[in-house]
Amino acid sequence: IGTVRRPPRGVPRTEFASGDWYDAWYPNLAPSVETLKLGQEARTPAQWLGFTRKYRAEMAAPDHVRSIELLARLSHQSNFSIGCYCDNEARCHRSILRELLLEKGARVEPLPPSSPGAAAASKGEKHP
Repeated sequence: IGTVRRPPRGVPRTEFASGDWYDAWYPNLAPSVETLKLGQEARTPAQWLGFTRKYRAEMAAPDHVRSIELLARLSHQSNFSIGCYCDNEARCHRSILRELLLEKGARVEPLPPSSPGAAAASKGEKHP
């Protein structure tokens, strides 16, 4: 499930799945343009915390809460992945989305040991 604001440029919709971008585009769980900019410009832990708070506030809206609850429930019956274009999950909205899903009771596989998000989690860090 691609939780990105915009689909990949220059890629026809018919090639999203075959090109291994995502099977379903669900921008409803992407940060707003303004919030995304905060995350992309975050250079310090304090700036990242500001992004985290703003994204969490956006996801607290009723429509977003229902989407997160639905995915949390589906996670007990189906396997799926939440994706984005970011290389580092620890510095991506999907790390926060993972937390939100866990808070709603989702069944979530552990991060692979080689992922930056797993390294931060193993040190007890939420975000570097």
